[in-house]
Amino acid sequence: MIAILPLVPGLVLPQLTALRAPRAAVRMAESIELDSKVLDRYLALPVAGQVQAEYLWIDAIGEVRSKCRTVPAAKATLDQLPDWNYDGSSTGQAPGDDSEVIIKPRAIFKDPFRPGDNILVLTDTYTPGGTPLPTNTRAPAMERFEKTPGTDPWFGLEQEYTLFNMDKVTPLGWPIGGYPGPQGPYYCSAGADRAYGRAISEAHYKACLYAGLAISGTNAEVMPGQWEYQIGPATGIAAGDEMMVSRYILQRVCEDFGVYCTLDPKPIPGDWNGAGCHTNFSTEKMRKAGGLKDIEQAIRKLGAKHAEHIAAYGEGNERRLTGACETASINDFSYGVANRGCSIRIPRATNAEGCGYLEDRRPSSNCDPYVVTSLVFETSTNPDGEEADIKPSSVSVVA
Repeated sequence: MIAILPLVPGLVLPQLTALRAPRAAVRMAESIELDSKVLDRYLALPVAGQVQAEYLWIDAIGEVRSKCRTVPAAKATLDQLPDWNYDGSSTGQAPGDDSEVIIKPRAIFKDPFRPGDNILVLTDTYTPGGTPLPTNTRAPAMERFEKTPGTDPWFGLEQEYTLFNMDKVTPLGWPIGGYPGPQGPYYCSAGADRAYGRAISEAHYKACLYAGLAISGTNAEVMPGQWEYQIGPATGIAAGDEMMVSRYILQRVCEDFGVYCTLDPKPIPGDWNGAGCHTNFSTEKMRKAGGLKDIEQAIRKLGAKHAEHIAAYGEGNERRLTGACETASINDFSYGVANRGCSIRIPRATNAEGCGYLEDRRPSSNCDPYVVTSLVFETSTNPDGEEADIKPSSVSVVA
């Protein structure tokens, strides 16, 4: 709240500004209009022998940051790209007196924001001595996958996200200070009165395809202004890599459209669906004939470590996993065939065919995909893992 001050003779504007009470919160969201056609003129300029490499890394709170460097076109390959560094004291990942964080290239994708041979370079983070940072969850995930070779783990990650006006208060398409009609007509909908933000979904989809990501689909979600896309099938560590790059691309697309995007698992309280990152998983054994027994065994192992998984599945998930709005209660573990009110869903086709995959519906939209995928893998494939005594549930979905 800004204090209302009487006009004082001789008080100049800077003094008046200094006397005002500080704002309660900094939203860091102002709409800035720039003419993209002007930028296009520069992006179209020809460049020979060199490419722009946008280095991406994960910061202290799990968001993707980046900076760009020029590299010779002949050396724009994973085995020739140089390590780099950034100021970790500005990202909460290093002290000011020893601020350099080393970033090592791990995967390359085409850059959808710069035409031509330019690239996105996904990296992970290390101290100058070569130790992974505590915020580097990719390194321990890689170790988990390497402990059990030969299982060929596939993942399909369903990333939900919610679009807001730049006030960060009003979901896209919602009346300011009010609410739209109740849920029902918005899921997979068409029409200007119910599908809010399709241009962002379409732009993101095409940008991910151009980049070379394994994006397999997209759809409008149950809550108006909320969308989903799917990454996968992707094997092992690639699932986390591609999800993080896809999140970066999503934020860049929203930047271009002047729209705020959040991965909060329950952006609007009340009878509105939250946002998750449902994680579909299988091993080679699960996908082969008779694999249903391996799927059910994996589910029992996941149930035995329910609390451990919930603790690793994202912040604020307790606001989403209430037992309503197509979720199971955060306090209970359940599974069932085609049941979206359970912790784990077995698709109907998997049950009918006797093989396929499982869907872990517990991870939140803001989860760390490296943590989630590697933990699901480790728990499910542990030959000595404890199994919960649980049978398929007949819990009904509360919409």
